[in-house]
Amino acid sequence: MKNALHSFARVLVVISLWEIEVLCISDARLIQGTNANLGEALQFLREYDNEASQMCFRVNIARWNYATNMTDHNKRRMVEEQMHKEKFDKVSWKKAIAFDWTALSDPMAKRHLKLLVTKGRASLSDEKYNEIYHLISEMKDTYNHVRICPFNNYDPKFCNLELDPDVETLMAHSRNPAELIHIWTEWHDKTGPPLKNKFMRYVQLANQAARMNGFSDAGEQMRYVYEDDDFGHELVETWKSLQDLYKQLFTYVRKKLLIRYGSEYIRTDGPIPAHLLGDLWAQDWSKIADILLPYPAAKSLDVSEEMLKQGFTSLSMFQMAEEFYTSLGLKSMPPEFWRHSMFDKPNDRKVQCTASAWDFCNGIDYRIKQCTEVNMEHLITAHHEMAHIQYYLQYAEQPFLYRDGANPGFHEGIANAVILSISNPIHLHRIGLFNNSTNTFETNTNFLMIMALKKVAYAPFAYLVDQWRYRIFRDGVQNMNSAWWDLRLRYQGVVPPAKRKEQHLDAAAKKHIPADIPYINYYIALLLEFQIYEALCNAAGHTGQLHNCDIYRSREAGRLLG
Repeated sequence: MKNALHSFARVLVVISLWEIEVLCISDARLIQGTNANLGEALQFLREYDNEASQMCFRVNIARWNYATNMTDHNKRRMVEEQMHKEKFDKVSWKKAIAFDWTALSDPMAKRHLKLLVTKGRASLSDEKYNEIYHLISEMKDTYNHVRICPFNNYDPKFCNLELDPDVETLMAHSRNPAELIHIWTEWHDKTGPPLKNKFMRYVQLANQAARMNGFSDAGEQMRYVYEDDDFGHELVETWKSLQDLYKQLFTYVRKKLLIRYGSEYIRTDGPIPAHLLGDLWAQDWSKIADILLPYPAAKSLDVSEEMLKQGFTSLSMFQMAEEFYTSLGLKSMPPEFWRHSMFDKPNDRKVQCTASAWDFCNGIDYRIKQCTEVNMEHLITAHHEMAHIQYYLQYAEQPFLYRDGANPGFHEGIANAVILSISNPIHLHRIGLFNNSTNTFETNTNFLMIMALKKVAYAPFAYLVDQWRYRIFRDGVQNMNSAWWDLRLRYQGVVPPAKRKEQHLDAAAKKHIPADIPYINYYIALLLEFQIYEALCNAAGHTGQLHNCDIYRSREAGRLLG
């Protein structure tokens, strides 16, 4: 794993200056048994590999069926399969801890057993093990069913605004501060408080499981998967290197917002209220580009209108994405992909529209789920999700435990690196979607500003989410909300637009918190994507400024990516 990382560049991540601590953990602290028989260990791992692949297929089929047809029956089937998987994981863990994996001579067997022993919460008693996964399921379900009232209309029959697309669209397109405060407050008030007690119990159980595995708390267990003793120090260094650039962007954006909204909402020398940045979490500022672009009169880089003129469909968008990858010498999508994927939102049933790529763990079946609209954003998403499928295809022959990214941020880093190529004006011109000149100063400056609003603005948010979670696991559940806003102010320079109290749990407004999904991965991916992109551009023989690089049709870049 480290060799793969180092070939693109040395990047690591997690934790901040206020909580520097020794993140390396001695293997001697981790739970292990007494059986050092290598033959028995290899036999167990062979059986695990086969059974885990079958279990993954069953669970993902059930998850897919529910995601693409959200009936009560499909939900019950999904829950049943997930329960089977939880039982399987617990049984596998009990078998794995019988081995003294530190004494095994085979490094592959040793690492496989270590991965099995240190991941998950199987160390808990059956009762508590079931409880924590039931809690996570309940929190996700509560989050998914949050509905809020529109601005100036509290009639219950209209209080049905969903996160996607309603809330996100309003935050992105409204320029009415009163409406934005309403939407922001409604969402945060209706997500956090109902989840708070469940989340506190979840923290308690996650910590119990981690300590039984030999970790100091659940935060340390989360970080351990990166397998690097310098994790914390190098994370601090990466953030230091980004801080000045972020501060410059922040100052520019604050000045533009002050011009737009006035001193009633923005202080010339203060933080920015979180609701004015075009995004519910103030993590992506590109949605307010109409306020921020330095050259608003320049030709727009959004090619959505041109796509409509050319008669694009959801199918042709994915065919274009496939052609991008095959032009690099990578693999075509298998027949099952075209047969089973969901490219359009059906009219006859409720589905989950969040775009996602799926590996059904059998080396044959790969799918994408996306409620595709004909626009540039969804064209980029199609390429992004197909990058994940390409990665699945590349490691399909690996053992089950290695069918994943080189580290938890690597998958997203690869997919994002590809997007840096296909979203720039050079590539859009080459595929006939951007017919204006691509080398004007105004066009390039606007493009770089949009990139900064997406990437530089995102860095501190991606960095701080798990800093908060680590702090809660380490220090306890007192003052959780004030701790959240302390970090938001410290790293992002944003404040809530309305008064917040400890009864709120504003971190839970981001789904990854109640859904038990690590977030530091996205910060790692953000760093990796530019380094991977640079390596691919070098392989393609690109000269000149990096943001003008397009790896399309480069077999050399394709070989490196493969």
